[in-house]
Amino acid sequence: MFFVLSKTLGIVFLPTNLLILLGIVGVILLATRFAALGRKLMVAAIVLLVLCAFSPLGALLTYPLESRFPPWDPSRGAPDGIIVLGGPVEAELSAEHGTPVTHNGADRMFAAGELAVRYPNARIVFTGGSSNLMSSDAREADYAGMLLQNLGIPKERMIMERRSRNTYENALFTKALVNPKPGERWLLVTSAYHMPRSVGIFRKAEFAVEPYPVDWRIGEHLFKVETIAADGLSRTDLAIREWLGLITYRLRGRTAELLPGPAKD
Repeated sequence: MFFVLSKTLGIVFLPTNLLILLGIVGVILLATRFAALGRKLMVAAIVLLVLCAFSPLGALLTYPLESRFPPWDPSRGAPDGIIVLGGPVEAELSAEHGTPVTHNGADRMFAAGELAVRYPNARIVFTGGSSNLMSSDAREADYAGMLLQNLGIPKERMIMERRSRNTYENALFTKALVNPKPGERWLLVTSAYHMPRSVGIFRKAEFAVEPYPVDWRIGEHLFKVETIAADGLSRTDLAIREWLGLITYRLRGRTAELLPGPAKD
């Protein structure tokens, strides 16, 4: 039930979808005795869409997420394993075309390839099944494995977890699959904006990981005005979705902090 609600309500409450829905309600109300309210809703929807599309709002919401963890420090030595969270591979499109198809977050795959070369003894784990509410038998891990092999990682080095549907299941299923031993060091590779929630979930699952953030979405210029509406809307949607995820997972006890940060030594 939680999975279904997270997918349905999560889509509805994205700013772009919610504001478009608000505008549609306003148009409908124009034909009723609540026409004045309808006009107000339409104006509010347009103003807020413009704010989300062209203002620095998305960047300002993303910055606390992406800056929460510093780049990984390699001076401590080689890790025992590298966990790559799913998300970059479109499983159903890959199945349709018979080849890996990536979208946002492909940096996770490139980072896995680079780390695999740098640390030839580390185990490589990819965790990701299908996050779609109505999905086919296509699983992200199946095509991620093909992509990782294309990046030069031998198949025998890879452990593919193909059942998980979200980050919570990523942590649980990966821990059960690799059975990490005390003293082992595991890197967690995911997008920088997604790292706080991911680390919090793995900690709650009692799986100690070291953050290896990639796929940054913003730079040092936080207050620039967006010139392409789709870019601003996409960034705002992404940030709001992640903050909603942090709040929801904290309320459900799947993380111990609202905004998990670096481990305290």
